[in-house]
Amino acid sequence: MNVKRIFGTILTVLGIIGLIYTGVEIIQRDGDFTTLTVVAIIGLIFFLTGISLVRNTKDEADPDSK
Repeated sequence: MNVKRIFGTILTVLGIIGLIYTGVEIIQRDGDFTTLTVVAIIGLIFFLTGISLVRNTKDEADPDSK
């Protein structure tokens, strides 16, 4: 598997976790507004970057693995 694709998957998962955390804290009204805003923005950046890496990375077969 490609390193970029693995890194994109990790970023996507971290972004999803950040967005879910933000959503739960907003619903429970426990978190500070500034903290939730920062976590939401970072989660969104991670999510969109990860999706972009996974989508734009081509699957190329290794020529030595025949």
